[in-house]
Amino acid sequence: MSASPSSSAQAAREVLAARLGELRKDAELTGHELALRCGWSPAKSSRIERAKTPASDADIRAWCQACGAEEQAADLVAANRQADQMHVHWKKLHRHGMRRAQEEIVPLYEGTRNFRVYCSNVVPGMLQTEAYAAALLSTIATFQCTPDDSPEAAASRVERSRVLHEGGHRFALLLEETVLRYRISDAETMAGQLGYLLAVMALPNVSLGIIPFTAERRVWPLEAFYLFDDRRASVELLTAAVNVSAPSEIATYAKAFSQLADIAVYGPDARVLITEAISSLP
Repeated sequence: MSASPSSSAQAAREVLAARLGELRKDAELTGHELALRCGWSPAKSSRIERAKTPASDADIRAWCQACGAEEQAADLVAANRQADQMHVHWKKLHRHGMRRAQEEIVPLYEGTRNFRVYCSNVVPGMLQTEAYAAALLSTIATFQCTPDDSPEAAASRVERSRVLHEGGHRFALLLEETVLRYRISDAETMAGQLGYLLAVMALPNVSLGIIPFTAERRVWPLEAFYLFDDRRASVELLTAAVNVSAPSEIATYAKAFSQLADIAVYGPDARVLITEAISSLP
C-alpha cells in the first residue's frame, strides 16, 4: 500500500526497514548474501531495506534467521503488523465526534481479561462518571476543534464501562494523587466522581492504587497508558494514541506499571487521600 513519506505508517515502515538493515550489517552480510540465504532476489532485499516494498511476516522471519537474530523476529513482526495503526491521531479519530470512538473499542474491552491502567492526568475512562466524562470530552472537542457530541460520547463511555461489573475481567488501576485534585469540572461533578472511586474500590475484581505526592519516586510520572492482557499497550499522547504490540515494548510498560504499583497506597490509605480531596472542594 502506498503512503506519503510523511505519514505515520510510512515512518513506521522506515524504522522497521532500518532495523532490518542493522541486523544485516551486524551479521556482516551483503544484500546479495542475505538474498541467497533467504532464497529471493537481491533486488527484493534492497527494496525491503529501503522501505520501498513492505516486508511480510514471513520475509521478516527469514531475514532474522539469515542474520542469526531469530530472537528479534517476534518484535519486528509485531511492529510490522502495527505499522498502519501505530499512531492514531485524535483529530482524525474524532472528526465525526467522539461517540463512535467510544464504541469502536468495546470489542477490545470485552476481550481483555486483565486490565492494567496508569493515569497521571485524569480519571481513566472506565472509572469516569457520566458528568465527569461529559465535561472532559467537551474540553477535548473544543481544544481539537472537532464536533462536540460530549453528552452522547459520555453516555457511550459509561456503557462501555459495564465490563467492570461483568465476570471474567480484572482491573489493576493506578492514579497519581494529582488526578484527585485536578478540577476537570465544577465541585459537584468532582465530588460525584471522587465518591464513585470510593464505591468502585469495593468491587472484588478491582485494585485501585493512589500514588501519593509524598511517594519516593522509583519511576517518574509518565503519560497515561493502558495494558490489555499481554498483547497490547495503548499510550495516550496529546496528539495521538500510540498502540504498541511488540512483546519487548509491552514488557517495558508492564515493568513500569509494576514499579509504579510498588509506590502506590491501597485500601484505607487510598481512601484517606480520596476523602481528603473531596473535603478540599469548595
